[in-house]
Amino acid sequence: MTDYQQKETYGFSDLCEIMAILRAPGGCPWDAEQTHASIKRSLIEETYEVIEAINKDDKDLLCEELGDVLLQVVFHAQMEAEQGTFDIGAVCDGICKKLIERHPHVFGTVQVDSTEQVLDNWDAIKRKSKKQKTQGEAMQKVPLELPALMRAEKIQKKAKKAGFDWPTVDGAWEALHSELEELRAAQSGGDPAQIENELGDVLFSVVNVARFLKVDPEQALTAASNKFLSRYLRVEDLASQRGIDMPSTPIEELDKLWAEAKKQESN
Repeated sequence: MTDYQQKETYGFSDLCEIMAILRAPGGCPWDAEQTHASIKRSLIEETYEVIEAINKDDKDLLCEELGDVLLQVVFHAQMEAEQGTFDIGAVCDGICKKLIERHPHVFGTVQVDSTEQVLDNWDAIKRKSKKQKTQGEAMQKVPLELPALMRAEKIQKKAKKAGFDWPTVDGAWEALHSELEELRAAQSGGDPAQIENELGDVLFSVVNVARFLKVDPEQALTAASNKFLSRYLRVEDLASQRGIDMPSTPIEELDKLWAEAKKQESN
């Protein structure tokens, strides 16, 4: 067996072998006990840490976090290799074949003139390979586990490919206003289930407007949350400086601090 402590640099095959060693008898008890279910959250967390590195434009951090995601892929593949179902080689083989199949304009004779044509071809080939005869079947395959705003956007985009979409953003705006009125009516009715139902329709309609405006709703909501937090911290600091007890202060007075914090932000 390779003396891994003596190597200066490591490659993909080293990572795979190290993972196998950790899972084997005499390896690491914790690694050996893990299952797909027990570490599935780690894959999500590591992926978000990659996004963080990208947002920070930190190349060193990005390199590190991509390694953590790669570890998760190898970890899951090793579990199946031990069961004889598939291994990391099969994972690589599958994705290579998929890339070649879905890029006939690169590896075949198909001609394309735009990115939009590339995406249309990709979607058509994907539906054919997955034996999806309709856009409805494709929409059903959008994972429930995706963040809700992202899932809504994907479903709407697939509906658009079938022609089921407003011709302009005006229709999306009208639908949003209508859903807001229905939410207010549900609030007056006081039925919690109906309120939740109508609120969901409002959020779905907001995603629809965002799509027409070419805004990523997940990114927009994240930015709004960050903005709120930044302003709130200013309000909290102002309240502390002036001896104001926030929990016992009327919201109208706190709103004045909010306006002040907002003004400081724009200066």
